[in-house]
Amino acid sequence: MSQNNSAIAPELVNQFVQDAHGDFDSVKKLLEKEPALVNSCWDWGSGDWETGLGAAAHMGRKDIAEFLLNKGARIDLFAAAMLGKLEIVQAVVSDNPAVVNERGPHGIPLMTHAKKGGKEAAEVVKFLQSVGK
Repeated sequence: MSQNNSAIAPELVNQFVQDAHGDFDSVKKLLEKEPALVNSCWDWGSGDWETGLGAAAHMGRKDIAEFLLNKGARIDLFAAAMLGKLEIVQAVVSDNPAVVNERGPHGIPLMTHAKKGGKEAAEVVKFLQSVGK
């Protein structure tokens, strides 16, 4: 919650999510100012909801993603895939194999998130390919 238990200003949420796509310094400063931003979401329209972690995940910004997780962000499947967290991805896919075709923020596929993770996520890419479409 924000420090005074009131809603976070929408402009601040929008800036935070935008900056989480690549401006690590701003993300740090904004979280210092308002820690509750860590799990805030922005709706880009038509239900295209995105958190700072979601933004970092589809941009392959491991530094921002790991920072946000350390600050209390709730991990999701897309961030787990980008970060190469194979056991998490396997567990979710085992529970519901259809998630391999899910799309995250901006309609970006799960596989794209995994590929943004580079060599550290290579096993996730391989696993997702093995369960296929």
